[in-house]
Amino acid sequence: MNIAQYIDHTILKPTTLPADIEKLCDEAIRYRFAAVCVPPHYVALASRLTAGAGVATATVIGFPFGYSCIEAKVAEIHKAIAEGATELDIVINLCALKSGDLDYLSREITACLQPIRLNRCMVKVIIESGVLTDDEIVACCTLYARHKVDFVKTSTGYAEHGASVHAVQLMRSHLPPEIQIKASGGIRTFAFAQELVAAGATRIGASASVTIAGGS
Repeated sequence: MNIAQYIDHTILKPTTLPADIEKLCDEAIRYRFAAVCVPPHYVALASRLTAGAGVATATVIGFPFGYSCIEAKVAEIHKAIAEGATELDIVINLCALKSGDLDYLSREITACLQPIRLNRCMVKVIIESGVLTDDEIVACCTLYARHKVDFVKTSTGYAEHGASVHAVQLMRSHLPPEIQIKASGGIRTFAFAQELVAAGATRIGASASVTIAGGS
């Protein structure tokens, strides 16, 4: 398995420096990762460094807790796209989900999708599966399938639990085949990444990407 093609090479620490982005992009080009996923502050730099290399520029929206207002998320999306992002990983409003307000989540994704679709970009919705019940995961799959998102993504990496094979399998069994799954959060070995791909993930978000790509 060429695991590199599945990987979004990621750095999202709040203390990230330009030199870290330069290293991330150099590694992504060298190993032919699918994308780099960087803080919004560094989208323009990452986009410039990966231009023409076949590596997408992804960034996060509403990160890491997801409870910023819809208008703020939409503004973040517009800015990220203007600076070169082609993939947007959006943290859903978990407060709304936990309180059963699926109508809010529907309004949120509808507003976020408008600029994304207009600019032919890709959306990954982060549901933070590690803090959800199975019923909540299934509810997310049903909701976001209706809105025809590109990916449902497991985790931010900031919650107490990250990706799991169980969550990916559950998501795969409740999503239509055209909606992909990104597994992220706590993926540090080739063996675990391989398990997640076997379970149905088509992207792996990781900061240990070089180690994973080396088969360790």
